[in-house]
Amino acid sequence: MGRNKEINQVVKEERRERILLGALELFALNGLAGTKIGDIAKHTEMSNGLVYHYFSSKEEIFVELIRTALDKMIEACRFLEKMDLPPHTKIRFAIDELVKTIRTKPETSLYHLLITQAAASVSVPAGAKEQLSTKRSIPYDIIAEILLSGQKLGTIRKGKPEDLAFFFWNNINGIAMHQVMYGRKASCPHLEPLYCMFFTQENENG
Repeated sequence: MGRNKEINQVVKEERRERILLGALELFALNGLAGTKIGDIAKHTEMSNGLVYHYFSSKEEIFVELIRTALDKMIEACRFLEKMDLPPHTKIRFAIDELVKTIRTKPETSLYHLLITQAAASVSVPAGAKEQLSTKRSIPYDIIAEILLSGQKLGTIRKGKPEDLAFFFWNNINGIAMHQVMYGRKASCPHLEPLYCMFFTQENENG
């Protein structure tokens, strides 16, 4: 009996993730208004009723996707913050890992796009706006603190840490948008010019 419960739980979690991933693809490309529960059901090869079994509305799915995207980003930044590495090495590691994930996991770029759409729109669910209001600045703040630590050591270029964090994340978002637009045909230039935006000359190569 216990084994059956475990199997059922795995099946439920897999279905839920399938709904979320399918909805992410549709929301990112068609927007919230242009996506219906029926579209999500068809895209994930489920019935409308089964989708409603897991989520009460498309708005609830949208809010959950925004929450997931922000929480994953914050978790990654907290992990970066605690790494036993010099600040400039942390920044280089973050750039490398973020870009690699964007290029190898399509859903990552879609999450970036979804957050951008939600932040720019006035017609997204209140729950999504609340998530953005309370969490979106956290990754910026963490990167700014790491950059400030590097400036004190002379390994990060001068300038307001908040401004450098702004350019850090907007460059990452730009790469994600490029990936969404071109998919497998997206260009993969070397990241050296991006490193140069943040590191002092003697630290640009590592």
